[in-house]
Amino acid sequence: MAPTLAQDGETLCDLRHIRCVLAPAGTPFASALWHDQIMMRQLSADDALFLASESAHTCSNVSLVQIYDPSTAPGGRLRFKSILALVASRLHRSPIFRQKLCQVPFGLDEPYWVDDENFDLEYHVRNIALPKPGDWRQFCIQASRIHARQLDLNRPLWEIYVIEGLDSLLHLPKDSFALLTKLHHAAIDVEQGTEIITLLHDMTPQPPTAEPPEPWFPASPPSRLELVCRGVMHTAMSPLRLARPIMNVVARVGPVAREFANEVLQRQESLPVTRFNSIVSPYRVFETRRFLLDEFREIRRLVPGATVNDAVLAVCAGALRRYLAANDELPEGDLSALTSVYVRNPAAGPGAKPEVEWVRVMLGMGIGDPVRRLAFVKAQTAASGLMARAIGARELTDIGTHAPATTLALAGKMLGRALLGAGRRAPLAHCAIANVPGPSVPLYLNGARMTYFSAIMPINDGLGLVFAVTSYDGKIIVSPTSCREQMPDPEVFAQCVRDCFQEYAALARARTSVKAKTPARQRARTARTGTSAAGKNVRPRPTARTDAIDPRVAPNGPRRSKARAR
Repeated sequence: MAPTLAQDGETLCDLRHIRCVLAPAGTPFASALWHDQIMMRQLSADDALFLASESAHTCSNVSLVQIYDPSTAPGGRLRFKSILALVASRLHRSPIFRQKLCQVPFGLDEPYWVDDENFDLEYHVRNIALPKPGDWRQFCIQASRIHARQLDLNRPLWEIYVIEGLDSLLHLPKDSFALLTKLHHAAIDVEQGTEIITLLHDMTPQPPTAEPPEPWFPASPPSRLELVCRGVMHTAMSPLRLARPIMNVVARVGPVAREFANEVLQRQESLPVTRFNSIVSPYRVFETRRFLLDEFREIRRLVPGATVNDAVLAVCAGALRRYLAANDELPEGDLSALTSVYVRNPAAGPGAKPEVEWVRVMLGMGIGDPVRRLAFVKAQTAASGLMARAIGARELTDIGTHAPATTLALAGKMLGRALLGAGRRAPLAHCAIANVPGPSVPLYLNGARMTYFSAIMPINDGLGLVFAVTSYDGKIIVSPTSCREQMPDPEVFAQCVRDCFQEYAALARARTSVKAKTPARQRARTARTGTSAAGKNVRPRPTARTDAIDPRVAPNGPRRSKARAR
């Protein structure tokens, strides 16, 4: 067996001797070795492969969307220059703010993170306003356009947009504004869990004393020759690095080669394919609907043993079923979804951060009865080994131990890795549902209270529909992301989400009402016979609590429209 560095001291000495031979004093190799000793951060091999697989129509951005009530801020208003000063005072808290990627010539090594000597804060923090009348539809269009633009790889991989002009949105105080934070997957450190939400927000409406910006002196980046020398040294230390240029090429042409092999060599797959399992366009669409967490808790009681996560999956499944049926595209076979599960490695200890795993769940597209569909979903999640090891929702909503923005971004990152090479012939799944519990207490941005938290997720060829399901301060927000060609009417899809939720809510209310009026002896007899009032055909109707948190501006507008057939 080959000796390891930890087992064989002679091997370690030999490697040090190689460094001394390759890097005599006063040579570029010595400079490269000096840079190596100051621990320059390097992009991981997985992230480098993911970065190389990007295309013009599949960007790797995760956009976090928050809306704020400025009435809680000092003076009842928060100006852009105050937000700019807040970001400036906290730049030193994370290296992602002022570091960019530096590519190694000839692809000899993974890119490195280096200080951006020309860092310009006002390039990364921008102020825009919606045109009149500034309604919800315009906000979603603007957010989708910002999300679809690729980040400049020659600058730090983040942008923050302060969006004003939201005066026409219902139930929002005057001068409310939104923050759209766009991050690239490569800027998300899986090990460290850089949390941009925690860095910019506080737990109380009283902002702390403003910190003076710390002096910052960017380190000089290594020269191209030093980067080449570093790559040569690393290649000598690990011969497998010689295959890196080939791996980068495979990352770009691999999906095409696999698709060709599927077309020529393989038979037709039996899995059904929907409009969301084709090539995506560069244009994105985003919508959202908000619900009360307590109502989802009532829905889960329709099926004994079901969880809130099961209820969310069932609502998303029902929405997809309604939308496809409205377009006469409901397939005969069942459809599946990738859903995120948060587990902790037992070997990592109780204080370790949760890891994101993905589980494929069948959605029960052929089940018209909503209660039976919920029971179908619950049966699958209960039989999953990963679901059994999932971290409880109470722990995930603890802001001290859980970083919602990072976990949401990591979920998108892991989803992107899972989708590398997913072909159109055999889709890995028909949609994805990223379920991320957020903090149960309100957060504040320089005194302004956050009232809404969601995300626009990345999509990929073969999987053009992703639900971002976030919870914050007693509400659950369901936000589908797709491309403009696959979903030309996002408001219709969002209405399908609301209609399905209201159907479940009506059944839950009917069950609660019957249970309250039925004597205990009769309820026991009903349980023995297997019948339930929740199984009756109850007409869904909206609730006052549900309508009160609808972010749309047109309460009397059309509730449903026929989507165009594709």
